[in-house]
Amino acid sequence: MKLVVFGLTISSSWGNGHATLWRGLVNSLARRGHRVVFFERDVPYYAAHRDLSELPGGSLLHLYRAWDEAYPIARRELADCDAALLTSYCADGRDASQVLLESRAPVRCFYDLDTPVTLAALGEGRRPDYLPQEGLGAFDLVLSYTGGAALDELKARLGARRVAPLYGHVDPAVHRPVPAQRHYLADLSYLGTWAADRQPSVEALLVEPARGRPERRFVIGGAQYPTDFPWAENIYFVRHLPPSEHPAFFSSSRLTLNVTRRAMAAMGWCPSGRLFEAAACGCPVISDDWEGLDAFFEPGSEILVAKGRDDVIAALDLSDATVKRIAEAARERTLAQHTSDRRAEELLAALEAARAPMMEV
Repeated sequence: MKLVVFGLTISSSWGNGHATLWRGLVNSLARRGHRVVFFERDVPYYAAHRDLSELPGGSLLHLYRAWDEAYPIARRELADCDAALLTSYCADGRDASQVLLESRAPVRCFYDLDTPVTLAALGEGRRPDYLPQEGLGAFDLVLSYTGGAALDELKARLGARRVAPLYGHVDPAVHRPVPAQRHYLADLSYLGTWAADRQPSVEALLVEPARGRPERRFVIGGAQYPTDFPWAENIYFVRHLPPSEHPAFFSSSRLTLNVTRRAMAAMGWCPSGRLFEAAACGCPVISDDWEGLDAFFEPGSEILVAKGRDDVIAALDLSDATVKRIAEAARERTLAQHTSDRRAEELLAALEAARAPMMEV
């Protein structure tokens, strides 16, 4: 198959969660003999932190400065594709949707990697720029990074006709246990871009435990952290890490913390890719609590759930044997159910199902 994708970015993992996910999918699809043509607007902040320039297996990356430059190439690539996908936060979403929907692509798909953000904006009376003005009813398939009630909301509020979840995942060829590195060593780590709506949870689940356990070492990795972040003497900071450094980061952590964006936690059924990355690297995870978490990992045996400071401190005080047992169970579950290969199979199955006419109820 030839798939044409209009997305946010695949070339830079700086400050976004899209790139790593697309890299895993493209790698997996390429191993199956499929080809992806990815359109990405070349913007300065991603260009300055670009950590990928070529796609594998004959797949192509089209970086363009303006839509007028991309338009004729997009029409040509769409003319003989088997499926076309537009994603949330595509920089030219409305223009791309028009050329995509006017094409003869056998399957025309919208993939919302930010469904809770999309629905929250609609609830506030705002329509994100990446959404077509007329909604999603013209697409043959709408995929959502978020499952559960979000799927019904996409139908009710945006007119989606056929919906399916396509959750986060990990490429075990990239994220795997590696030797620990001294500068990443942590009793508890946290990897994530700074976000205002995550800050209260980060303070409750990392900063406060750090103050309560001054003898422990805490490490934060990420981008865009403000100067007024409430640092403590035992909290260390590592600036943005490319995906190639994530295995060393997680493999150097006794435990790692997952904190979900507010809108995603409220909606539920929205696992961060960091959950699967850490588990694949053999690092046990402490996560905030949200509906649907137990569909991906079993609380207590495959993942630890924290609602506040005391839960994190209790996790830090667990024996090494218990921590190791949780890590091994999570890695086993991840390699069985949450790999990029597994999601690629789900994507291909969803696209194939979308070729068939929908049955009237």
